Amino acid sequence: MPINESYIIESTLREGEQFVGANFTPEQKVEIAQALDEFGVEYVELTSPYASPQSFRDCKRIAGLKLRCKVLTHVRCSMDDARLAMDTGVDGIDILFGTSSLLREFSHGKSIPEIIDAATGVVSYIKAQGLEVRFSSEDSFRSEEEDLMAVYRAVDELGVDRVGLADTVGVATPLQVYHLVRKLKEVVKADIEFHGHNDTGCAIANSVSALEAGATHIDTSVLGIGERVGITSLGGFIARMYALNPELTRAKYDLPKLWDIEQLVADIVGVSIPFNNYITGATAFTHKAGIHAKALLNNPRTYEILDPHDFGLTRYISIAHRLTGWNAVKHRAEQLGLELSDAQIKEVTRHIKALADVKPLSLSDVDAILHRWVDGYLGEDR
Repeated sequence: MPINESYIIESTLREGEQFVGANFTPEQKVEIAQALDEFGVEYVELTSPYASPQSFRDCKRIAGLKLRCKVLTHVRCSMDDARLAMDTGVDGIDILFGTSSLLREFSHGKSIPEIIDAATGVVSYIKAQGLEVRFSSEDSFRSEEEDLMAVYRAVDELGVDRVGLADTVGVATPLQVYHLVRKLKEVVKADIEFHGHNDTGCAIANSVSALEAGATHIDTSVLGIGERVGITSLGGFIARMYALNPELTRAKYDLPKLWDIEQLVADIVGVSIPFNNYITGATAFTHKAGIHAKALLNNPRTYEILDPHDFGLTRYISIAHRLTGWNAVKHRAEQLGLELSDAQIKEVTRHIKALADVKPLSLSDVDAILHRWVDGYLGEDR
């Protein structure tokens, strides 16, 4: 699936609200929705208005903001839920029903024919009101394929806009996702949405595999927050899409806004952005090994698949350590406006390495050493 034919359903205000630290106020929800809209996501998905009176009010308020993106809400496959959702003014309603034997036995107790009957009534009602509608199976990858296809075939015949596959417990592999999406494309005419949990670390890979197999819509949340360890991360998914097509990703999304969005959500839910987070982590564009630094200074593409400048960020070359190389030290001297010959730079580099073998160094220490070499003072560093 080409990136220009794929769409992000940003679920921070639905799935993300299921994160243990998320207790969004109405004002925070509006701020997050507006930030995501400015970034350029095609959809935002909100908590069911049936969840609480405030959830209803929040849904109605955000639907009334007249954002550029479409506003969806996510409800059970129930006429009561659908009617209440209709009253909020959203652009579309996402409905779901558990299809795995585990959920059918221990959650709602419905058979596949009963699920089809309920889905038929709710989908038909929503379509009759002129709203966009998606039907998703819950726990798709622990459901029998024959059962899934029977349900999807039934809702597709009603003209559902999208059908959803949900890896609800993060059990699927990219190959399994690819297979099921390909199979589903043989059965339905509707667009295909993928919702992937990250319990086993495959959410982003599974989302990309779904696109490669023909899915059109991917669910994400900021920093991947959600139930348990969450779902496909917005930033991680953007990084993957950028690696596939930088030009189109830049054209579709306002990439420099990603850092602000992630910091906003991190502050609200009380977490720190991980050091190794995609794009916005403190070390995402930090280079240390000397051999990397030399090539990077000649051409950043040698060791960067993402250009930090496209995200409003900069790269950093770490030089205060035993792995440093003389090209990196030379680059730092040039940044400081210091004139040293290559022979001097190489000698300084040996000196830095020797010091780093016996004590930790900071960039300030290296700068001081470089200045002393320029001044002709080669005494012992303490």
